Amino acid sequence: MADGRAIFEDEVLLAWDKPAGILVHGDGTGARTLTDVVAEHLAAEGRVGVRPQAVQRLDVETTGLVLFSLDRATQPSLDAQVAGHDMRKAYLAVVRGSFPGGERVVDAPIGRDRHDARRMRACRPGQGKPAQTRVRLVAREGGRSLLLVELETGRRHQIRVHLASLGFPIVGDALYGGARSTSGLLLHAWREELDHPVSGERLRLETAWPERLWPRRPDGLR
Repeated sequence: MADGRAIFEDEVLLAWDKPAGILVHGDGTGARTLTDVVAEHLAAEGRVGVRPQAVQRLDVETTGLVLFSLDRATQPSLDAQVAGHDMRKAYLAVVRGSFPGGERVVDAPIGRDRHDARRMRACRPGQGKPAQTRVRLVAREGGRSLLLVELETGRRHQIRVHLASLGFPIVGDALYGGARSTSGLLLHAWREELDHPVSGERLRLETAWPERLWPRRPDGLR
């Protein structure tokens, strides 16, 4: 699974389980991208003329679900779901320390860090762009906490910035102060719900359990 794998595919839609270390879109360097990987997969199936278009993107080191449109006619429906927040996407994140129990919504605007072009930062009210992240503790073990995270908005580095602003940066996130990890950045796009752009059926897509984050799926996590 060096390049990941398809977890859902039909004539208009494809969901791919992205590995770490690969860009979703090209950055001008000519490096191979996830879009290239998906195009190669489609060509191997004989769908040579199909041009995949990523509906979402993940950071290079974030793993998990990336949705691709395979049909220009239905892509506006997917784009509208993204813009209107009708797609629900759940992430798994591991942080060092004992995260408080229960569920909370982090409501803090996000803007660019004026001192480091690579970073974003949590801002005071009235600054940056509005951003809300829903966070729930799932499990604690060995000095780490597993969190279920849902985005109410979609700002750059939103989960990473919001968790770091709480004093719980993601393990492996050196950019935002996270402890080093041999497993890389412990952030995974795990589950997504959306309306199929043709049938209207509500789809619930989910990757295999990411054992690199947490060895076993906790009981009761649905």
